[in-house]
Amino acid sequence: MNPAGVAAEAELARQLLRVRIGQLLINERLKAGEIKVPVHLALGHEAIAVAVAAAMRDGDSLLLTHRNIHYNLARAERFAAELDELLLKPSGVAQGELGSMNMANPAAGIVYTSSILGNSLCVGAGVALASLLNADDSVTFLVTGDGGMEEGAFYEALEFLKSYNLPAVVVLENNEWSMATRIEERRCPIDLASLASAFAVPHQRLGSNDVFEYLPALHGARQRARERRTPVIVEVALKTLGDRWMKPDGGDEKYINYHHGVAHGEAVESWPALRATQEDPVYVLGGRIGEDRLRAWAQEVRDSLAKGAG
Repeated sequence: MNPAGVAAEAELARQLLRVRIGQLLINERLKAGEIKVPVHLALGHEAIAVAVAAAMRDGDSLLLTHRNIHYNLARAERFAAELDELLLKPSGVAQGELGSMNMANPAAGIVYTSSILGNSLCVGAGVALASLLNADDSVTFLVTGDGGMEEGAFYEALEFLKSYNLPAVVVLENNEWSMATRIEERRCPIDLASLASAFAVPHQRLGSNDVFEYLPALHGARQRARERRTPVIVEVALKTLGDRWMKPDGGDEKYINYHHGVAHGEAVESWPALRATQEDPVYVLGGRIGEDRLRAWAQEVRDSLAKGAG
């Protein structure tokens, strides 16, 4: 690989570590009770967020859901401004006015974020239409989850995007949970590939948690959306890492994946990887670049973020 390619891969790896360690530092503030707004951590979601952020081009738009911290960190120039927004400080990325679930950063291409399930899909369809009317080459990225797919807005937005031949990449994060219930507990299976085929929309499923595989996939999705003037669906299987807690249920105890708030079982000292499995994008990254390099870069990233430089 040429030196430029090596440098690009190193930057991609460091960005993934930045998003992971940034979340762990925010989690420490949550533990201390310093953050008063509800924060939905996305530990385990880093690979797709970094890939989307890197695949975006000038003029592209990104619309997010209530769980948006990983995308905001991936697109932000300064970690301190993201943290200050959660602390509702005037020095925050939105002057402390948006907090967590509605955090947007138009300067970084994040034009809208909504705490209402499925809401950003409808708004994103309108943003994509405006792009077409302005005759530019931009692509609209819309992020949703398996819960959002259960809303009528998902189908209406997909129909609208396809009907008007709008270039958009719909990223669907499937962590198999919606608040306190698994998919199989709340609905029938939905074959997204078959659904996409019914709309004549390209579909791709990712699940390796490897940012080096995800980036070319997102580049390809963006290119298809722009050149064919069509929405493209990228479905991502992932796990939301953190602790699980047990809830009494009819006399039995049931494991529930936490939805938001403090990840009590995780600490910034436990980096770089939280799990020694393929479910953890940082662990997958370590297999790519080596454990020693992973730890060295993680320390550099942590020092930079702690100083407010990253």
